[in-house]
Amino acid sequence: MASRRSAIKNQALEVEQFRRRAFIAFAAVVVGLLVLGGWYFRMQVAQHRMYSAAAEANQIKPRPIVPGRGLIYDRKGRILADNVPEFRLDVTPDQVDDMATLIQQLSMRIELKPEDIEAFDRARDASRPHAPVTLKARLTDDEIARFSVDRWQFPGVEVVPYFGRVYPYKDLFTHIIGYVGRVDARDKERMKSLDAAFSHVGKTGLERYYEDALRGKVGYERIETNVNGRALRTLGVVPAKPGVDLRLSIDLDLQRAMVEAFGDLEGSAVAIDPRTGGILAMVSLPSFDANLFVNGISHEDYAALNENPSRPQFNRVVLGGVAPGSTVKPFIGLAGLDSGLRTPEDKVLSTGMFYIPGVKRGYGDSHRGGHGWTDLRKSIYASVNTYYYKLALDMGMTRFDQYLGKYGFGSPTGIDMNGEIGGILPSPEWKSKHIKGAGESRWYPGDTVISGIGQGFWKVTPLQLAQGVAALGNGGLLRRPHLVEAARVGYGGSWGELPQPQPKRISDSPAHLQVIREAMIGTVHSPGGTAGNIRAGLTYTIASKTGTAQVVSRRGAAAVNPRSLPMNLRHRALFEAYAPADNPTIAVAVEIEGGGYGADTAAPIARKIMDAWITGKMPSAGKNGKDVLADGRDPMFADVESGVIGSEQFLAPGTIDALEDRNNETLQSEDPGATNVDDVQPADTTEQTP
Repeated sequence: MASRRSAIKNQALEVEQFRRRAFIAFAAVVVGLLVLGGWYFRMQVAQHRMYSAAAEANQIKPRPIVPGRGLIYDRKGRILADNVPEFRLDVTPDQVDDMATLIQQLSMRIELKPEDIEAFDRARDASRPHAPVTLKARLTDDEIARFSVDRWQFPGVEVVPYFGRVYPYKDLFTHIIGYVGRVDARDKERMKSLDAAFSHVGKTGLERYYEDALRGKVGYERIETNVNGRALRTLGVVPAKPGVDLRLSIDLDLQRAMVEAFGDLEGSAVAIDPRTGGILAMVSLPSFDANLFVNGISHEDYAALNENPSRPQFNRVVLGGVAPGSTVKPFIGLAGLDSGLRTPEDKVLSTGMFYIPGVKRGYGDSHRGGHGWTDLRKSIYASVNTYYYKLALDMGMTRFDQYLGKYGFGSPTGIDMNGEIGGILPSPEWKSKHIKGAGESRWYPGDTVISGIGQGFWKVTPLQLAQGVAALGNGGLLRRPHLVEAARVGYGGSWGELPQPQPKRISDSPAHLQVIREAMIGTVHSPGGTAGNIRAGLTYTIASKTGTAQVVSRRGAAAVNPRSLPMNLRHRALFEAYAPADNPTIAVAVEIEGGGYGADTAAPIARKIMDAWITGKMPSAGKNGKDVLADGRDPMFADVESGVIGSEQFLAPGTIDALEDRNNETLQSEDPGATNVDDVQPADTTEQTP
């Protein structure tokens, strides 16, 4: 059987078969080599540039250069917002396998608070995986040293140098400058992709309003790295453009004086240069340390701010609208003159109670027995309500709103800050839109009457009052209040003034403005002026107006002494002024929460602010903003008892007691059937005293 198989074996056929197979295998090898050679030629020759660039990209990486944020100075060149060199810890998420383990290991070398980790998680969710995210800012030298020893264990984690923001005066300028904070998801939506390298952005105040200018523009450097991603050398640089420096109109010394003048009182104040509209000082008290928010505020500090009933985060200057009370009387008086409804000599009889014809309800004056015959000048310096009750009725609300709107009320001033409110200029249209209910949206003559004394639906900000009184003092020019007066690029750059819009003229009659000036001078310098208590020792002339805004309503004829009420229910004291009256360099508006009457608390504070600016005398605040002598007396009023201050007649003995009695009086009707204005809507709409 085996021999038969051997006999039929064909060796020639097998050889031929082997040759064919060998040829096919050789051809396959040749084709493979040709394909490999073609692919190699394509990669090394035809597409050399593309692959070379890709290889270079793996070796050379762009690294952003974050510019220094622009500095902020006061008008004399003192730094209010500074940059200091710091180090932070950045993590690139797509280079980390287990983020929880990484953070746990890092926390053994670097102190990580829960707030740091929460902020990191929020930023990581809002960022791309390949973008570095800050885990902790402001590393200490010890933390940097501990991390550097074990750096090889943490791929994707880097210590990065940067400029941190610092506010050297802490809470003094918080409501002006604001603060920066870490970039969050909303910030990233607003920012361009080139700005993704910024870790902090302006959150409030000027830091937010001028964010685009302050932060500058990111630059880049090309870095050659090794296989581990470590930088070897710099191959090229596209320089960053530094942020713009800002110079404010704010004066550091006056800002301090304003805060010290308040003592432990709460409220707000603004001082403006009537010649330019530049803000000289501006406070909202209480305040808080802006540095708390720069790198993320702790839970304890944040809770303390939010639970504070005085609301330190609330900017009262631009957001805190209140009824202006008698501080609007100079403006309403000017409207009466400019409209032709009144002359300076026209007189109104004040009997202590004003009645709308055909209406039994009475509207009281600040003095129960009345002020007698009253012209415009007396109506302002003695704050006679009756004059303005009648003037408001004669004007009608259409004309009333036309003129008061011209003076800046009812609309934002345009200050370079975000979120400013425009307040409320009372009108039938406003009431019908905002007051709902059967009969409550209708405009009554009583609404017009109380609008004439700055009560009812009125709402103004201290900034609007300061802008308006500055216009009365500078000859009738309503200027835009502003905080930034100049800017420059780089430390060696020259300052350039920021252009301001043209002022609006509020009156075409210098004679009418002069009458208002004379009347406001009488507030302090006339024997019957409502702020005569601050005249002691004055070396300059003040034109001013007191005001009081009610917080609680009264019913019937029951007397309510605001000094007996809890602080949060007391009247708000107001005062506006400009000085020196003949050529003013400062205009001031002060609002004290729970201050009682304007002449009692707001006027002395304004006096101290103006003293600091005009004479250089700085206040040393005691309790409630009062300077105190060794015997406990206020030095401003220490000479009152003599009746003579220098060669100037002041208040005779017993006058202060009489004024005190007058201040304690309430609006009462001599007719038992008449009630005060608090019985109309809204309830708290009567000014008890000027």
